[in-house]
Amino acid sequence: MKLQLLKLFLVCLCTSFSFSALAQADFQGKAYYESKTTAEMPDFGGRQISDEQKKRIEERMKSLFEKSYILSFNRSESIYKEEEKLAAPSSSGGRGFRGPGDLSAGPKYKNIKTNQVIVDQEFFGKQFLIKDSLPKLVWKMENETKQIGQYTCFKATAVKMVSGTDITSFRGPRRGGEDEDKSKEEETVEPREVTVTAWYTPQIPVNQGPDDYWGLPGLILEVSADKTTILCSKIVLNAKDDTEIKIPTKGKVVTQEEYTEIATKKMAELRESFSGRGPGGGGRR
Repeated sequence: MKLQLLKLFLVCLCTSFSFSALAQADFQGKAYYESKTTAEMPDFGGRQISDEQKKRIEERMKSLFEKSYILSFNRSESIYKEEEKLAAPSSSGGRGFRGPGDLSAGPKYKNIKTNQVIVDQEFFGKQFLIKDSLPKLVWKMENETKQIGQYTCFKATAVKMVSGTDITSFRGPRRGGEDEDKSKEEETVEPREVTVTAWYTPQIPVNQGPDDYWGLPGLILEVSADKTTILCSKIVLNAKDDTEIKIPTKGKVVTQEEYTEIATKKMAELRESFSGRGPGGGGRR
């Protein structure tokens, strides 16, 4: 423990001279992240879909769960959004599997001073503007360090609740009896606790991080929660061109609780549709 505290002190001491200069400047930067999620292959259609169709679904799922993001930040604000890339041509003429990809989060704005988060979220053709208080995690400082690039990082852990509307928790119907299917579906909707592991560096003195994560004494460079890992691959500080942080403004204004209720209802409808028990689905005999 003493060694850990000494190392933290030395890192802070080595950077304290630059901190005083940064405090007088309009300190800003960009952090580039790679996000990867391990997700179960949903059993859409059971034996009714071909191996070729399953392969296309697997490729689509992989593209959904491996993404690149840019976090633009200053001392009090940040915006986290997916890096724009040219879409790969679709062999199915643009009519391939879409599935839960429509649930991908849009640009996410965080303001530490006002304790506010604003998310520009498109959900199955409808535009929402989610406005709420910043999600707060109770961080526990751990006695571990590691090097990420040129930065010395310190470990912190926390516990968070994961909503059933998270795309990584989405599951298609499973084969078996209706009671088994129903229990599986309900299990994925219920919120559950997961452990969050973050690595932050005091060498970049902002309380920011990727996605929902913030509140540590330095920029978060890596975070793992449940089946998702987000890792910083590049940092650009005080570039000549200003780091623009635009607050999202378009969409129907809702709170996170209201949006979760809307999304949960839609997810239930999707599960009913996939299982063939929804309107016009024919049902099981």
